[in-house]
Amino acid sequence: MAATTLATTLSTPISGLRPAPTERILVIEHDAALRKILERLFSLEGYVVDIVPDAASGLESLWQGAPAAVILNLPRPGSSGRDLCKKIANLVPGLPLVILSGSSDVADKVLLLELGADDYVTIPFSPRELVARLRALIRRASRSSRRGADVYVFADVTVDFFKTEITRGGEKINVTPKEFKTLEFLAKNAQRVISRDELLNEVWGYQHYPCTRTVDNHMLRLRQKLESDPSKPSHFLTVYGQGYKFLP
Repeated sequence: MAATTLATTLSTPISGLRPAPTERILVIEHDAALRKILERLFSLEGYVVDIVPDAASGLESLWQGAPAAVILNLPRPGSSGRDLCKKIANLVPGLPLVILSGSSDVADKVLLLELGADDYVTIPFSPRELVARLRALIRRASRSSRRGADVYVFADVTVDFFKTEITRGGEKINVTPKEFKTLEFLAKNAQRVISRDELLNEVWGYQHYPCTRTVDNHMLRLRQKLESDPSKPSHFLTVYGQGYKFLP
């Protein structure tokens, strides 16, 4: 009955906002009728839909590449469904996971959300609402991913490249713009030996600078501000005769 009702609403796309053609979602659905409905629903919305009938196929698909989100219909409440939810959350942390279920049991919903699900939709559902919830989760995950790329952590130091802020042990560390840019370039080239000339070119914008001592002074100040023992640095290392190396 639920599948028949849903099928009648899917003759046209629900939203005028379509995702990029390469945005793929994985649907794990044991019911053949609902598989057809969900495949049509998300295809009309512009998603590339990878739809599988069981847990084993779903996990195999995840191993081949993480999608933008997962829709999981639990065949029945119980440990097997909970285990699958937990496995997906552990396999790809941060991946949006929406549970579909015929159960409206609050305790089951809470447990699945605690195990890693991001949303829980009870069958029968509104196609418009399901699409809206999925889009919201994908947007949130995308923003979180971009935001995470702006934050760099080593030892007790946290660098926020977006806000241009540095904290050490929870306390804000004041640095000059050039010190910050030097740290940013070193962090993005971690473990690589970088010459003084390359630092001058990338940070100061000069092919040749009258005094490479400028780089040495900035490295000294970064050590004083960010190393636990500036006299024995473990992050901002000097490679004699070559330049510097940053180890996170």
